[in-house]
Amino acid sequence: MSTTATATGAPAATTVLNATDVTMRFGGLTAVRSVGLTVDSGEIVGLIGPNGAGKTTFFNCLTGLYVPTEGRVTYKGTVLPPKPHLVTKAGIARTFQNIRLFANMTVLENVLIGRHTRTKEGLWSAILRGPGFRKAEAASRERAMELLEFTGLQDKADHLARNLPYGEQRKLEIARALASDPGLLLLDEPTAGMNPQETRATEELVFAIRDQGIAVLVIEHDMRFIFNLCDRVACLVQGEKLVEGTPEVVQADERVVAAYLGTPYEEAPAKDPADPADTATDSTRSTTDTTSTDDTAAPAAHDTPDGDDR
Repeated sequence: MSTTATATGAPAATTVLNATDVTMRFGGLTAVRSVGLTVDSGEIVGLIGPNGAGKTTFFNCLTGLYVPTEGRVTYKGTVLPPKPHLVTKAGIARTFQNIRLFANMTVLENVLIGRHTRTKEGLWSAILRGPGFRKAEAASRERAMELLEFTGLQDKADHLARNLPYGEQRKLEIARALASDPGLLLLDEPTAGMNPQETRATEELVFAIRDQGIAVLVIEHDMRFIFNLCDRVACLVQGEKLVEGTPEVVQADERVVAAYLGTPYEEAPAKDPADPADTATDSTRSTTDTTSTDDTAAPAAHDTPDGDDR
C-alpha cells in the first residue's frame, strides 16, 4: 500500500484500490485487456468510454462478480477475494446501472440489509433474540437512519422502495451501499435517466461522500457530470485503457473525441474480428449474481460482459 507525503511530512494520499493488468476473457472474447487503475484516498476517479468499452466488466472484476482471467486487484494492499460478499466485507461497496432494490421491502429495511457484513450476530442469536442481538439490531437501525438522513430519505423510511420516485431509488441504493461502511464506493452510472436537478443533487451527494473520507470510482456517460465531479478520469475503448489524466487533459484528447464520435484516430488499435469486445452473446456471459434481488428487480447489469453496453 503506497502513501505519498506533503512537504510538511504529513501523509497526503494512500492507494486504496490498485488494479494491475486486469484482463477478462469469455471464451475467445476479450472484454477487458490489461487495464490498470489506482484510486487514492480522498479521490473521485471517473471511468468513461463508448458503449462496448468494457467499463462494467471491469467493475465486476473489481467487486468479485467476475474473477479476472489475468491480473490482480488489491484493496489497501491486500489481494481481494473472488467473492462479492467478501469484497464488500473487505471495504468495497457498489451500486449497479440497473437499480437493484428489494422493491417489496421498506426503505429502512433495504438499508438494514446493507449492514449484514458489519454485524456479528449469527443464526442462533437471531432466533433466540438475546440481549446481544437486540443491541446489534438497535445499532444497525440507528446507523441506517443516519444514512437515510444523509441521503435525504429519512422521512420515507417506512415507504416501500418500489413507491419511491426514480431519483430517490438511486439515492436509496447509494445509502444501502454506504451501510457496509466502505472505504471505496463504486458507482455504475448513478445519474442514468435523471433530470438535470436530480443529476446536480447526485453530484453534491458524491462530494459529501468523498468528504466523509470514502474514495469513489464512478462510471458515467454524462460527460458534464463526470468532468465536474472527478479528480482523474480514465477512458476505455474496446476493452483497453486509452488515456488517463485530469478532466482537462482527457476531454481535450483527440483520441477520446474520436472514440465517442466513432471515427478512427491515428494509431487506433485494429479491431480483431475474432475478438470483438462489443459482440458478446449470452452464451459467454455469467448468469450468477449473489447480490440479485426479488423478482421485481431489473435485469442484472453483469448479465452481459459490459452491463452498460445496451
